[in-house]
Amino acid sequence: MSGLLAILGGRGGIGRAVSEAAADAGYHPVILDLPASIEAHPTDLPTFPIDPSSPASLEAAVGQLPSDLEGLISLQGFMADNQAMVEISEEIWSDVLDGNLTASWRIAKAAQSKLKDGAAIVFAGSGLGHYARAGYGPYAIAKAGIAALTRQLALELAPRIRVNSVAPSAVDTAFLRGGTGRPDAHRPRFDLDAYAETIPLGRIATPEDVTGPILFLLSPAAGYMTGQTLHVNGGAYMP
Repeated sequence: MSGLLAILGGRGGIGRAVSEAAADAGYHPVILDLPASIEAHPTDLPTFPIDPSSPASLEAAVGQLPSDLEGLISLQGFMADNQAMVEISEEIWSDVLDGNLTASWRIAKAAQSKLKDGAAIVFAGSGLGHYARAGYGPYAIAKAGIAALTRQLALELAPRIRVNSVAPSAVDTAFLRGGTGRPDAHRPRFDLDAYAETIPLGRIATPEDVTGPILFLLSPAAGYMTGQTLHVNGGAYMP
């Protein structure tokens, strides 16, 4: 495998694992991420500091990318503190939807013209977008939107570009504490050991568990897949 690969959120927990695995597979990753994430996890890979909530920031960074990208991986996102839907403020609702769903739409909109024929886009959704859990409202709704965005873009960009998504369960990264590079990172929002006991495979996911499915969806091995959501959850949810 070879070719340029843009990774939004490439210095987060899953992003770092994907970047390394993609480079090992022969891709040439280009990283787009928050300045704080890049500072916390420096890399020798080409890197562009961006603000996913700013269309101008995304467009400026994407404008510097080559016009022959083989793939785009969109991994950015974060959770707010657990709250009931009726207690969430307008600010938190807008912030979470913008940072997860709208930012994914923005990067796809900005980067699709940089993708060559036969390229692929992979979004990061979540199992929470497919089954409800109390307290995760805005995030779950944003991730449900990722599945719909995947299907919509798959139709509209076919046959030139394939579009799929992964929907992991909880992954043991800084994301569970707020998010890499975010100032509100804190202790895990739930007991990770107790959570692992509920998983049929008996453990919480690692970033490497999600890396393989993402690279599969990018590869020719998934060449007849588009508009699909691939669940990666150790058996926690079986649609």
